[in-house]
Amino acid sequence: MNGSNIADYVRGVEGWLFDGEARLLFELARQASSAGVIVEIGSWKGKSTICLATGSREGPRVKVYAIDPHIGSEEHHGASGRVWTFDEFKANIKRAGVEDEVVPLVKMSTDAARDFNLPVSLLFIDGAHDFDSVKADFEAWFPKVINGGVVAFHDTTGWEGPRRLVRTALFRNPRVEAVGFRWSITYGRKTESASLVARWVKRVKMLVKWVYDPTLNFLTRPGVKRMLRTILGRPASA
Repeated sequence: MNGSNIADYVRGVEGWLFDGEARLLFELARQASSAGVIVEIGSWKGKSTICLATGSREGPRVKVYAIDPHIGSEEHHGASGRVWTFDEFKANIKRAGVEDEVVPLVKMSTDAARDFNLPVSLLFIDGAHDFDSVKADFEAWFPKVINGGVVAFHDTTGWEGPRRLVRTALFRNPRVEAVGFRWSITYGRKTESASLVARWVKRVKMLVKWVYDPTLNFLTRPGVKRMLRTILGRPASA
């Protein structure tokens, strides 16, 4: 398994990842430091978990702690009532052959953080998307990330909570450098103190992302995606 075909590998698992995001998660996990574990906040049915676990197996071989209460988010409750996703999550993880790499924690992120004492080399935040929840997840887990470790957020374009939070958590955070983004994932590397040059580079990238976000939102509208599929002759993906 490698980054070029991970998107095809997880395509049958229900979830919300662009192909380019699946490849990015695989690579971030593959390149993660062995000095810490990988923590995923928000697993749903395991699509992103499989990308992270497969990448870890090809790289540092550290455990992926997949944290999710498995009762869905507020938008799921509004559409279909309370859900239970843990059984399907376990089945998908087993089918992908990564159950030995994954440690599920069926609880809320902030509850899990209280008792978690392992260093973290990669933190992927994809839990509840309202601003207060994303902020709480970041504040609970960022202190556990090692210097040189990576923090990544999903859905930082169309969702107001993650989109707002990354401005302070990553772009304006003096303890984060090398910020980048691919499709709706924004990520950065924790450091003791970002240099002045690194801080200016982040400000420029934040302006670029300000333009990029509405462009991505437009390109991923259902009607536009259908048009792109017709023009390209294949699914529109990263």
